[in-house]
Amino acid sequence: MDVVATLASQRAVVIFSKSTCCMSHAIKRLFYEQGVSPAVVEIDQNMYGKDIEWALARLGCSPTVPAVFVGGKFVGTANTVMTLHLNGSLKRLLKEAGALWL
Repeated sequence: MDVVATLASQRAVVIFSKSTCCMSHAIKRLFYEQGVSPAVVEIDQNMYGKDIEWALARLGCSPTVPAVFVGGKFVGTANTVMTLHLNGSLKRLLKEAGALWL
């Protein structure tokens, strides 16, 4: 879990993803369209990918990707992120983390 915590704290927004996952693609696109430039960790292309996926599962990520961290804190997977976006809470979280200035 230390690897996940370390990676998640390096940028305002970090998305753990798999390059072949359509939901990961949709979540990354959502952030790009908001004007956010997240750090993206493609766990299927990372040498520690299996360890990262195991750590995400232990955090309660089901499915394990996409897993979104804002301000170093776990926000959730695709369903949670979409809910936050639709109710307007995501933008507030992004502003508080310094990922969005508008």
